[in-house]
Order: sequence, then C-alpha cells, then structure tokens
Amino acid sequence: MHSMFRRSVSLGVSLLVLQVVIVLMTTCAAGLLAAKLQSDRIREAYKDRMLSVAESVAQLPTVVQAFDSPDPAAIIQPLAELIRKASQVTYVVVTDRNGVRYAHPDPSRIGERVSTDPTAALSGEVFVGTETGTLGTSLRAKVPVRAADGRIIGMASVGILESQLSDDLAEDLPELIGWLAAAALVGVLGAALITQLVRRRTFRLEPAEIAQLLETRDAMLHGIREGVVAVDDQEKLALVNDEAMRLLGLTGDPSGQPAAEVLDDGLLGLARGDDDVADRLVLAGERVLVANRMTAKTHGRAVGVVLTLRDRTELHDALRELDGQRTVTEVLRAQAHEFSNHLHVIGGLLELDRPADAVAYIERVGGAGSITADIIDGANADPALAALLLAKSSTAHERGVELRLDPESAVDIRAGDDALTVLGNLVDNAVDAVETGGIVRVLVRSSDRGVRMVVDDDGPGVAESQRGRIFDLGVSSKDADRGIGLALVSRVVTRRSGRVAITDSELGGASFDVWLPETGNR
Repeated sequence: MHSMFRRSVSLGVSLLVLQVVIVLMTTCAAGLLAAKLQSDRIREAYKDRMLSVAESVAQLPTVVQAFDSPDPAAIIQPLAELIRKASQVTYVVVTDRNGVRYAHPDPSRIGERVSTDPTAALSGEVFVGTETGTLGTSLRAKVPVRAADGRIIGMASVGILESQLSDDLAEDLPELIGWLAAAALVGVLGAALITQLVRRRTFRLEPAEIAQLLETRDAMLHGIREGVVAVDDQEKLALVNDEAMRLLGLTGDPSGQPAAEVLDDGLLGLARGDDDVADRLVLAGERVLVANRMTAKTHGRAVGVVLTLRDRTELHDALRELDGQRTVTEVLRAQAHEFSNHLHVIGGLLELDRPADAVAYIERVGGAGSITADIIDGANADPALAALLLAKSSTAHERGVELRLDPESAVDIRAGDDALTVLGNLVDNAVDAVETGGIVRVLVRSSDRGVRMVVDDDGPGVAESQRGRIFDLGVSSKDADRGIGLALVSRVVTRRSGRVAITDSELGGASFDVWLPETGNR
C-alpha cells in the first residue's frame, strides 16, 4: 500500500511538499538561532548593567564611610533601595567583611549572613554569574568594597531574577515570530512558483515518463543504421550514436567534448556552416561519408546542428568490385563477338581467293585485344587488380580515353586493398584530367617489399604552386562534390608510411608516383 501511494504522488506535489518542508525546517532553525542570539544579547546587557551598578555602589563615598559608623545598615539600606529602584534590578545587597548584610530588599534579612559564597568578592575578585539565593535564581555581579586605604571591608552584590530575563525575551518573541512567519510564507510561495516552473520545463511529465522517453530516444538513436552527431550552440558534442562512433573511428563516448577536438576538418566545417546541406561528400579518416546538415531549433531559436552520416566507402568498394567483375565479363563477351566477326571476314576473303587482303586485315586488327591481354598478363598474380584495371579501361574507352598498362609492370603478389584504393582514385583523376583522345598510362610493380604505382596522363598537368595542396580535402578543379579522391590517397599513403610525388609526365601532363611499403597487413 505504501509503494502504491508513493507511485500515485505526482512530481509537482512531491516537489512542493519537499520544498515546503525544507522552508519550514529552515525557518524553525533560523527562529531558534535568532531566539538564542536575542537571549544571549539580553543576558550580556544585564551583565553589564549588574556590574556597573555593583561597582557604583561599592565606590560611593557614603557607603564606604558608613562602614565606620556605629550602625552601617541605617545609612546603607535606604541608599541601596533607592539605587535598586532607579536601576530596575531585583536586589542591591551590601555586606561587611564577614558576609553579614547591611542592605537587602527584605529588611528582615539585614544582619544575617548571605546565603551564597562571598569568598571571591571578599578576596578582591569580581564575580559575574548565576546563583540561587533567598530571592530565587538570579544573574548577579559581586564586587569588593574597599576602604580609602585599599583594604577590602565588604562586598556589594547586585542581581536580577532569571525569570525577569525570560520575561524580557518573551516580549521580543512576537515580533520575531512575525518576521519568521512572513519569511516562511514567502518561502512557500516561492516553492510553489518553482514547482510550476519545473513542471513547465519538463512538459508536465512524470519522472517515469521522462526516463521512458530517454530510454526510447537512446534505443532509437543507437539502433539506426545512420550516424547521428549533434553539436550544440557552444560547439560541443551533445550526442554521438554508435554508428557515428564507428564511422568516425571513435573508441569512447565523446559527448561533452569540443567538436574541434573530435571531428575532421570536413565535418567541422560542415557543422560551422550557416545553411542546411544535403548529401555532401566528406572525408573522415579514410572513409568517404555522405553527410547531411540540419539546424536544430527550439521555439524558433537555433540551439545546435545535427549531422547525419552514411558510409559511402563500403558501398563504393562493393560497386567497384561488382563493376570489375561485370566489366571483365562484358569485355570478354564483346571480344568474343568481335573475334567471331573477324573470323567471318577472314573466311570470306579466303573464299574469294584473296589471301593477301586476308593477311593485311589480320595485321590491321591483330592488336585489338592487346589492352585486355596486357592487363590480364601484367596483373595475373592479383585478379582484383586486373578487374580494377579492366573496369577503368572500359570506363576510359567510353569517354574516348586510352588506358595503357606500362610494359614494365610486374605484379608478383597481391597489391592489397590500400593499393586498389590509391590506384583507382589516381586513374579516375587522370581520366578526368585528359580530354577525348587522351592517354593514361599505368605502371604497377608489386613485391614483398611493397607496391609502387605510377599514373601518367597527357592532360594539362598540375601547376607547381598547386602541388603542395592538391591533396587537401576539397581542392579540385571539378565540382563541389569531388576533390575527395586525392585527399583519400594522401591519407592512405600517410597511414602506410609511404610517399607520393607529383612531377611532369613525359606524356605532357602530370605524373603521380606512389610507394606503399609492405606492412604485413594489406
């Protein structure tokens, strides 16, 4: 039953009750402290008064001279009563050296010894404290009475009942209680206001509903196949889901860290932009990502940026491999059909008894299959490399560009995925650079020491002023979504501790020379 009651209490009621309890407890504590301070203040004020009156009585010449008279009480008692009434104290008592009273509010007590110990005052000390005497418990001050020569001849004691101190404190309590009640009322009203503000900020959701929403959000964000990166208006990472961490190569949750310390320049520049962007190609490490940028707004105010990321590298690699296999098949099928046509022509010429023309025809078309044969023979140790070159040869042919394999190429072992990535991007760059009828030449030498790739073209080349920054992300003479291939080449070469050089090609254009040393992990 108790647990059911706890679950039934809303967040607003819980917050209000908790704050009211805190306000009341704080107010009560403050009231007790204030009452204690006021009591101490009253007590200190009366101590000062008692001591001042007692010293005044002890130093009065009339009182000192009365000690030498035959009946000191007759002189001191009226004077003590006058001082008592004027100073509003409970009693003024004067005794001789033996503690016998010469003055007392009750005349019947005169001549009797005092009920409390007078030793301290009669020994020359000043005593201030609380004692219980014939009139009750009182706060009193005792001082010695000295003769003209300095001898102690008696004692003056002045006191006020503790009940009088309590009455004085009680007179001050109503005002104090009024202020405390006003403070408590203000605190309760403030608690109610804060409760309403918190409820509005939490959209009047209960804690269980908030927890469920957070769990659902996390499950959705970390379960989708797209990377999601949220950057707040302070350029700090507010959210990075699992897929984004995988795409960015992160090992720990970077939430809360500055975006500049985590994101690559391409993504950081995208996040800092002003306009929303769709399907922008960016480079993160060695991954080619398709990024979208959306401004996150709350109540019409921009509060951050959301980046969604898709991996294009894996798709690109799969499509490249598929295109390579398909190209090999199509090239072989086309060549088989072409060879069949050649055979028909040669057969027809022989039937027409024109062997000289048949020989001339054979010599003219005999080199048609050299490209395919050169590629297959030159890369026979690496089928993936052969497929890539065949695919690029077919693509280049469709664009009116001749792709040649350098006769000095020698592939003794598989070049590896990094070499395929580098070579594919360099060939694409060279084919884009040349015009129709242009030439692209490829040299590949693969051994147990590493892979060397040289791609020459007869295009316009790369100006020396541009060679230092041609590998920077986005530096390209092509459209805005290009300029990634050479940046990816540079990152692969850097990771492999290789080198890349740009020189003028003997064909007239640019020559890209790349060396990837063997690492044991291709």
